[in-house]
Formats: sequence, C-alpha cells, structure tokens
Amino acid sequence: MKKPDATVTRDETLINRVRAGFENIPNVKEKKMFGSTAFMVGGRMCVSARAGRIMCRIDPSLHEGLVKMKGCRTVEMGGRKYPGYVYVDAAALGPKRALNHWIGLAVKFNRAQQVKMGTTSDAKSSSVRRKPADRVSRRVRLKRK
Repeated sequence: MKKPDATVTRDETLINRVRAGFENIPNVKEKKMFGSTAFMVGGRMCVSARAGRIMCRIDPSLHEGLVKMKGCRTVEMGGRKYPGYVYVDAAALGPKRALNHWIGLAVKFNRAQQVKMGTTSDAKSSSVRRKPADRVSRRVRLKRK
C-alpha cells in the first residue's frame, strides 16, 4: 500500500513561524505527529502545525469564548469534540501578534498543568506520571503477612 505524501500536510512557512514563536521558551522539542509538527514543552504538546492551520491545547475553561474568534474551531475527531483543543486557521494568524496570542495561551495552560500535576520542566520526567513508590512496597508487604 502506498503511503500518502507527507508534504501535502506540511506548511514549512507556518511551521517556521510557530518555531519562531517558541524561540524564547525553554524545554521546547519538536516532534512529528499525525502529519503535523508538534511543539512540546516539558514533554506535553502545546501547539501543532500543518498546512492551513495550527492546533492548540488551551485551558478548557476558556474554550467557549475562544471558539467565537475568527478562524478558531473545536478539534473534532471521529465525531467527538475535544474541549481544550482548538484549530486555528492559518489565515487568522496573519500578524505575528495573532500567532503569539495562541502560542501564549497554549504555553500558559501547559505550565499550569505542570504545576497542577507536580511535574518538572524536564521533558523526560514531565511526560511520565509516577505512582508513589511505597504503593508497590505496601502491596508486597501485605501479601507477605
């Protein structure tokens, strides 16, 4: 079976603009995901870019107000809507200020999640949730009694 051409879903100009928007933010890594280029901060996806749009992970409490903005809509996959995830059309990202607005919202939510989850800004440790170490030890002790 022939693979689809990956260049169809890539927009290097938009990806470079998003990359520039993350320039002064620490712990950013790029990762190719689902035909897009995702920008991960501390191991968590903030923004992804592909031809014609970006996807941002934002605070779900802001979702309803933001989808009313020009070029913004809720991410929908398989008929399911994902609050806290929005697509923003490239046409709505004209000035640098508009793109930076969306990147800022995504980074702000990302940082709030890291604080809430008690993860560090280190990409390796933030992408893995750790269970309390004594939980396993306690189970072993209970079985031995």
